[in-house]
Amino acid sequence: MRLLIAEDEPTLAAQLREALAAAGYAVDVADNGRDAHFLGSEEPYDAVVLDLGLPLLDGLSVLRRWRADGRTMPVLILTARDAWHEKVAGIDAGADDYLAKPFHMEELLARLRALIRRAAGRSSAEIACGPVVLDTRSGRVTVDGKALSLTAHEFRVLSYLMHRRGEIVSRSALTEHIYAQDFDRDSNTIEVFVARLRRKLPPGFIETVRGLGYRLACPE
Repeated sequence: MRLLIAEDEPTLAAQLREALAAAGYAVDVADNGRDAHFLGSEEPYDAVVLDLGLPLLDGLSVLRRWRADGRTMPVLILTARDAWHEKVAGIDAGADDYLAKPFHMEELLARLRALIRRAAGRSSAEIACGPVVLDTRSGRVTVDGKALSLTAHEFRVLSYLMHRRGEIVSRSALTEHIYAQDFDRDSNTIEVFVARLRRKLPPGFIETVRGLGYRLACPE
């Protein structure tokens, strides 16, 4: 899963990047509204953390432009604690949730997990596909109740597929959603990660749909 952080305070932006990367996300950071608007318009983010007080272009204007252009990714806005009017304006502009500064990182992570679940049509923090269960809170994956050891990129590939179980996911979509913008992307490595996952998961769990991509085989 790939996230955008739009935050101009360097220390907070670094803390957010570190916490979200540790939670298994690919993370891009923009320190001004102009860059945030461009990235959010061009890249397929699974969620955005958007500070309203951005330089060059304020966060509210960024959000309004995204929504006017039909961009539907979940957006969590950050506001000053007592700025209730910012919260109202943000929600009216199309934000999906808000968090007042200062905040606890665990609460931000929980709110992002909830937004991503709802965007994928899920209500539970656990995503199950046959014997495979992914707990989005802990990042833990089990097969028949036994913990599975995965690398960071293997987890991102499996997480994206699990959030879209039943759907065909193209290799290019996986490439766009598991790498940050500054990473040297190579779509051919997706095949390597899928091959490694297949060795760790039940036989036939990840299906190849010829010419289209991959799909999880979830029993009814």
